[in-house]
Amino acid sequence: IRDEERGYNKNLFCIPKHYEEDLERVFIPHGLILDRTERLARDIMQDMGTHHIVALCVLKGGCKFFADLLDHIKALNQNGDKSVPVTVDFVRIKSYC
Repeated sequence: IRDEERGYNKNLFCIPKHYEEDLERVFIPHGLILDRTERLARDIMQDMGTHHIVALCVLKGGCKFFADLLDHIKALNQNGDKSVPVTVDFVRIKSYC
């Protein structure tokens, strides 16, 4: 995001009541994030070819993104010409240690 980016007016979005006072603008809409996540899944499938995919999730903050990404990979695996094995694992990291 560039420094001069103004973002989107928060009134264009459904913002939960408990966040309304804390938000001023929205810089990256949810739909754009979903689109980029799907594109990332397609890129991963293309780059990996028929190689086994080992997916490692950094717990807490990355769990929702990780689940969405794996859902897209799973859909591509089911609907594509090839099926690639996927192993899933999780790691918890403490940045303050």
